[in-house]
Amino acid sequence: MMDAICFTIPGKPQGKARARTFYNPKTKGMSSVTPEKTVLYENLIATCYMEKAGNERFPDDSYLLVRIQAFYEPPKSVSKKKRAEMLGGKILPAKKPDIDNVVKAVLDALNGVAYRDDTQVIELHVRKSYSEKPRVEVCIGKI
Repeated sequence: MMDAICFTIPGKPQGKARARTFYNPKTKGMSSVTPEKTVLYENLIATCYMEKAGNERFPDDSYLLVRIQAFYEPPKSVSKKKRAEMLGGKILPAKKPDIDNVVKAVLDALNGVAYRDDTQVIELHVRKSYSEKPRVEVCIGKI
């Protein structure tokens, strides 16, 4: 039985972009399209999970705790002193993407992959930090 599964999504943290809704004259109705960048990022998240967990999925009746830590690279233009403060945790990344959009991308990407649905997630711990190596670290565990 699984305890917790932790994995890393390499690269700059990305948020879930809003779907674009438009009138489709062929169907004579409204259609929505998820931006390609979001689809690609969600596929990367699912792949990173599967590389770590294989086809294992948390049971449908599980209550889940998810920890997400998004690491942003400090801007190249900052002074050495400010960079050291960023990497030391004195200055935190109050910048885009918004933390809730990062969470949405991760949780939605894992629907049907790590768990049946993200409604099973009943506790969430999220933090943004600076690091030389941009990435998102995710841990999922049963409560």
